[in-house]
Amino acid sequence: MSSGGPWEATSGYSRAVAVGDACFVSGTTDAGPDGVSLHPGDAAGQARAAFAIVEAALVVAGFTLADVVRTRMYVVDPADIPAITAVHGELFADVRPAATLVVVARLIAPSLLVEVEADAVRG
Repeated sequence: MSSGGPWEATSGYSRAVAVGDACFVSGTTDAGPDGVSLHPGDAAGQARAAFAIVEAALVVAGFTLADVVRTRMYVVDPADIPAITAVHGELFADVRPAATLVVVARLIAPSLLVEVEADAVRG
């Protein structure tokens, strides 16, 4: 599946790949067509938008957020962790997937504050 993101075609990857009862969603940001964040300076807004793109990819593949078994979050600024985990908590309060959050030096564009991944399995 493709979301039409700016790096999918040039980098040769898919937004998500479904294999049998599993779906793997690539690292996802809120970057617009120009590669710049649509919510500059707003880590929660970026996380919410990125997870919305993840959800859309899952739906195309026949999955929902309820099928998510693992998430990964890459965060540039440790000060943004509470805002990002609050968004994760809103979306996955009842799902409770295994989750990883890693602080990184930088993402692909300076305006991007968070990147998320998700793996889903149909139960």
